[in-house]
This record gives sequence, structure tokens and C-alpha cells, in this order.
Amino acid sequence: MEHALPDTLAIRWPAGDPLPPPATEQALERAAGVLAAGGLVAIPTETVYGLAALALDTAAVARIFKAKGRAATNPLIVHVADATMARGLAAEWPAAAERITAALWPGPVTVVVPKAAVVPLEVTAGGETVALRCPDQRLTRRLIEKLGQPLAAPSANRSLGVSPTTAAHVLESLGARVDLILDGGPCGRGIESTVVDCTQQPAVVLRPGPVTLVRLAEVLGGAVISRELAADVAAEAPARAPGQQRRHYAPATPLEVSAAAAERVAGLAEEGKQVGWLTLSPDAPQTRRIAAAFQMIVVPMPAEPAAYAALLYAVLHAIDKRGLDRIVVEAPPTSAAWVAVHDRLSRAATPAETANDD
Repeated sequence: MEHALPDTLAIRWPAGDPLPPPATEQALERAAGVLAAGGLVAIPTETVYGLAALALDTAAVARIFKAKGRAATNPLIVHVADATMARGLAAEWPAAAERITAALWPGPVTVVVPKAAVVPLEVTAGGETVALRCPDQRLTRRLIEKLGQPLAAPSANRSLGVSPTTAAHVLESLGARVDLILDGGPCGRGIESTVVDCTQQPAVVLRPGPVTLVRLAEVLGGAVISRELAADVAAEAPARAPGQQRRHYAPATPLEVSAAAAERVAGLAEEGKQVGWLTLSPDAPQTRRIAAAFQMIVVPMPAEPAAYAALLYAVLHAIDKRGLDRIVVEAPPTSAAWVAVHDRLSRAATPAETANDD
């Protein structure tokens, strides 16, 4: 039996207006009704679009996993309206969580804390910690406030694929698997939140994101380390955070990252391959020569890491529709500001046949 595609409702809240326009309030009320009935709603955040369901409703949470084709071992992030709601979901509230949330919420950072009994194990992949985030998207926070309940919301796309940064991406990936889509426009950050395990001392960054290690160190007084330096966290099961799979955020078109991208692109083109090339140096003489000599798609990418991150998934969605043989990404700089971009690119470049889904 064919199911109808979901409605997509535009939601806007002009800066400076104390309340959303009536049409937006009506859309939020409708979304709240769908969620309260156990449905799935795609919601905008400042990072990527999320596939939301009531976090404390195990049947609704199960629908998230089914719609995404997501492994049950991959935990969900729970979105809250504020820190007060977050503390109600935690058995303990570590000092690191208090400092991070006080300084950086609402914002693109997730804290991992011991879970309260009210949080279903289905949300935490069977673990005793829960990942919590207060999004810097006031329309989504208003929706949570209307419900008076937290929302579990992984990215609104099929599992391991490129995360959605527009409502159109959600519709293309999930179709009738979602009950309603709220269109808040393009996501400003463009990659998923930083995830920090606050149960460890020092705190551990499990997934890099828009909030950098440097900024976290400022907030925590230097007491934070990267996941790579925490072997005990890296080896543990169940996982404490999403985004740990070797292959993730990946387009269907094979992608590779190259420090010698120009030479690699030229070699593939000489073999007759149709190539998409993401480059930081579109005006370089070598780039111009290669682009002129072969038929290919050349995409100039920003030289600033936050702007690059904001554009990356949108570019991958667009280029993945072109029927190419390969996507070649010029390796970005290796400075600390680029860590999150490197993380997403390295996972996107992992071949499916060598990946694990743990």
C-alpha cells in the first residue's frame, strides 16, 4: 500500500518579534499533536534536521530506528528546552555538564551524563548514560516547550547517509517514513553537534563539532581531552554517543579525500571517469588547467572552517545526484579548527565493504 508523502510546513520567526507569526504557531501546534500521538516529525536545528519523537515513549522511539534503518546499538540524542528539563533526565549532573550548559546552551554541544530511570534504555542503546542537547533554534525549543517533554532526534535521514540541512533533503531521504516536516530553512552550522562525555574526568569529546576543543577547554578550565586519547571510552560498549561508525555521513557516490587532489582528479579524468571535485583553490592555475581539459564538476569550497562545514552536506547532497563515478575532496588544513570537518570527511570516505556499524 502506498503512503502519502508528509506535509512540509514552513515555520519562520523574524528576529525581534516576541512571538512567532500565527501561521508558524499553527504549524507548531500541529507538530505537537503529531508527536503527542506517537508520530515522527522532522525538525530544524542549527546543526542538521532531526527526526523527532517523544523521548520517553518507547514505541515512538522504536519508530525512529525503523524509519532510519538505524542499528539499535547507536544511541539517540535527547533534545530539551532548557537545562532544567535536562537535569530532570539525569541521575547525576556533573560539574563539567553544569559549566558547559551554563556557558554554551542553547547551542551545538551535547553533554553525556548518567541517565535517570525515566529515560528508556532504547534511547541510550542499553547504556546507563544519556546524551542531552538544547538546540540553538528557538522554534524547535518552542515546540519542546509546547509539549512539555523532551524529544529524541537523530538526523532526519536514512542511517549512515549524508545528514540533511534542508527540509528538501529530509523528504528525499525519508519520504513517507516521516509524518510531518517543519521547514525552518537551511541549517546554519551544517554539521552535527559536538558531543562531550561529562562522566569522565577529564571530560572527553566523543564527537567533534562546531564547538571546538579549544572553546571547551576555556569553559572547563583546560579539563577536556579528545576521544583518541581516551582508549577506555573508545573501546567501551554500548556506545555513549552517535556518530562513532567508521562509515557515516556518506553519499552514494564513492568519495575520497586527497592531499594531491589535482593530480588525482586528472588521473581519474584521463581514465574516463566522471568526477566531482571539491577544492579550496578554484583559482589556482593547475585547477583551471585541469577543469578546462576535462569535463567535470568543480565546486569551490570556503577556506574558513565554519563556512566549509555549513556548506559541506548541502554540496554532497547536490553532487550525489549527478551520477558521477567519484567525488574527490581536496584535503582541508590540519589545524585544530578543521577537526570536525576532517572527522565527517574521513567517515564519508570509508568504503562500505570495510565499514562496521557498531
